[in-house]
Amino acid sequence: MDTSAIVNYISKVELFRILLPLGLVFCVAKALGLIARKLSLPQVVGEIVAGILLGPCVLNLINLSNPEYGLSIRSIAEIGVIMLMFSAGLGTNLKELLKVGPIALLVAFAGVLVPMVSGFGLYLLFGFDNGHRLFEALVIGTILAATSVSITVQALKELGYLRSKVGNIILSAAIIDDIIGIIVLTLVIRIAGGGNGGDNIWIILLKVFLFFVLAFVVGFALFKGFKWLEKRRPHTRTIPIFAMAFCFFFSYIAETYFGIADITGAYAAGIIFCQLKSASYIEEKIDICLYMFFGPVFFASVGLKTNLSGMNMSVLFFAAAMTFVAMAAKVIGCGGAARLCGFNTPDSLKIGVGMMTRGEVALIVTDKGINAGIITKMVNFAVVPLIIVSSLLTPILLKVLYALWSDNKVKHIRDRESQQRQLTYHEMYTDNEPEDVVIIKTKVK
Repeated sequence: MDTSAIVNYISKVELFRILLPLGLVFCVAKALGLIARKLSLPQVVGEIVAGILLGPCVLNLINLSNPEYGLSIRSIAEIGVIMLMFSAGLGTNLKELLKVGPIALLVAFAGVLVPMVSGFGLYLLFGFDNGHRLFEALVIGTILAATSVSITVQALKELGYLRSKVGNIILSAAIIDDIIGIIVLTLVIRIAGGGNGGDNIWIILLKVFLFFVLAFVVGFALFKGFKWLEKRRPHTRTIPIFAMAFCFFFSYIAETYFGIADITGAYAAGIIFCQLKSASYIEEKIDICLYMFFGPVFFASVGLKTNLSGMNMSVLFFAAAMTFVAMAAKVIGCGGAARLCGFNTPDSLKIGVGMMTRGEVALIVTDKGINAGIITKMVNFAVVPLIIVSSLLTPILLKVLYALWSDNKVKHIRDRESQQRQLTYHEMYTDNEPEDVVIIKTKVK
């Protein structure tokens, strides 16, 4: 058997192994998603519960540590969150984003400071000590400071409020506080490790600055290039394909060369393309991929990562306290900052609740703290319940808050988009446009 035949055989075996878990994820996630919608809950809640049900916590039908398919599912989930953040960037109102930028910065700082202080105090209160107690408490505070906005993004998309002023602030503040959290963690590891914790803090800051300079310069050139492409091939699949390619490039560059989360690169790519006339068309094509394939795998993976075996009572009490403190600290910190910036109480609550979710960034911070020898693996048992509870509660609470206090301005925009969807093909396009087009324009001028 030659080399090509061996590679072909191995590829078939790997594909065969992943088909069953993927089929289970799609079936159960979709079924529970529909049940969630029947119960007037966001569909993402059902998809997360599907992961918990299929994972080690309940039925143990799918285990992400399985070498036969675990890496493949985790990779698909990672692509899902990248595409989700790219879609969020495409749906951003850039003028509104620039307008709320200073407010988002203040909300982000409050969303880091209050959880960090709360987590620091909570760890000291429980009396855990692994040899560097103060540094351990600082790492716990940093874990609580991290925000995973992907689940909030999906919830806001389902509710139709992603493009609102509140949605823009949540997106911007979440990106900023993740960057701040990574910088703080780097500083803590360096001090605790006697200066051997990686890059100098000033180098980290320089990398973050250089990334956004690169994003601005390259983004300007890309925007001009895509404007030209729009004229040559308007509303064809060529544009979304190239846009998706640059999203992956930006994500890779951000993570590999600048030490910034790949989702930040994806969101930056979405911001670059959000002013294009084809932005809604690109977003629609990306959302189809998300809805059909990558989205269910990502949200189910949040539940699949849950494994509480080995948890004792002291850790259980700490996990419960940390979960409550982590969510309350975000609501108080981010919601309080928004209130100080002139937002009314309902919108301040929406911002605070929208920032409650923890996910991959919290796990990354935990992993880095464990690898540096500052905290023990016990912390993993406390972080997982935090991720699950915050991921489930955030979309539910956002649904309740928007049911009580709807955003009439965004509702008006959605009504206009709905009217546009009812127009016929000939009313939307001239005769000289190609047939390979999206039939509905949803871009609101």
